[in-house]
Amino acid sequence: MAWLFVANLGLWMAIYAPIQILLPQQAEMLDRADKVVVFGVVTGVGAVVTMLVVPLIGVLSDRTTSRFGRRHPWTLAGSVLGAVGLVVLANAPSVAVMTLGWSLVQAGIGGMLAALTSTVPDRVPVGQRAQVGGLIGISQMLGTVAGGVLVVVVDDLPRSYLACAAVVVIGALLFVLMTPDTQLVRKPVRLTLWISPREHPDFAWAWLGHFMINLGNALGTLYLLFFLGDVVKHPSPDQGLLQLMALYGVALTAGAVLFGARSDRTGRRKPYVYLASFVMALAALLLVVWPTWVSALVAAPLLGVGFGIYTAVAIALLTQVLPSATDRAKDLGVLNIANALPQAVAPLLASAILTGLGGYRGLFAASALATGLAAWVISRVRSVV
Repeated sequence: MAWLFVANLGLWMAIYAPIQILLPQQAEMLDRADKVVVFGVVTGVGAVVTMLVVPLIGVLSDRTTSRFGRRHPWTLAGSVLGAVGLVVLANAPSVAVMTLGWSLVQAGIGGMLAALTSTVPDRVPVGQRAQVGGLIGISQMLGTVAGGVLVVVVDDLPRSYLACAAVVVIGALLFVLMTPDTQLVRKPVRLTLWISPREHPDFAWAWLGHFMINLGNALGTLYLLFFLGDVVKHPSPDQGLLQLMALYGVALTAGAVLFGARSDRTGRRKPYVYLASFVMALAALLLVVWPTWVSALVAAPLLGVGFGIYTAVAIALLTQVLPSATDRAKDLGVLNIANALPQAVAPLLASAILTGLGGYRGLFAASALATGLAAWVISRVRSVV
């Protein structure tokens, strides 16, 4: 679990340092007038690539009979492809090349995430999965904060991309070298990406709830750097974002550790999802009513603790509704579409909202609505309490 934590830390640094800081800065450098549109197009295309690649990697991982294991080859290969994409971004002279680079990053890191996530149902008993989910949530938080710190310390856009590339490969390599992997002797007969909502309704409801939570989170966080600069008028939006990320991270850690352990002790999952949904919606509504720097300082830890609770419990809940033990990576890949699809949908929605449906107040209101609806959707899951 320690090495899984390290691998996830490198993965999230390679995702969040670009998406929170580097990509917005690069979009502004390449096209200051249309920076929001450029950022939306780049992240949207990357999200579509993730949706296509992750289930495919899941299928391949479930059917891999390599002597090196069924998950490790894809973990390492994904990290290398993601690093290549980061190198492309470091030298991108145009929006087209920037889009290509981020697409490679999303394909590689998405494949790595599919393989790493599959190790949880492969190896972790149900009664410990929320605690493991908490650890993964902490790695995500630390990756967010550490990625921001890395960018500030390096203080150079191309070199920051290269540093992220090194980090993700090192994390994957350590996990592959230091942990065993199960070896599949015979490939499963079944080969399909389709999971019938009629036959597996709990899986369908869990997928939709996961999508809504991630959509709300994407709407609330993707444009924070622009929000700090354009609305709050923060004198240094980069530094302000780093402060918010630090507050978010501490709160996320507390939520993931405390509530993940409690969920495992009680065996209950849904009440904690309801709590997470409420707290995250409250954070977004705070920015609707009071879009100031002080409000952001309050909203950041609220969002952090809510997402920390959800991240811990979501791993347990989602792995408990998987249709088949033999297709875990593929099924988790389908679930991971609910992570990636909001990254494609959110920029389109955000562009419409920011230009004609209430600006940043409307954007945060939409975030609260999506997050609140997630609680109702998860209540439809019957096989998990």
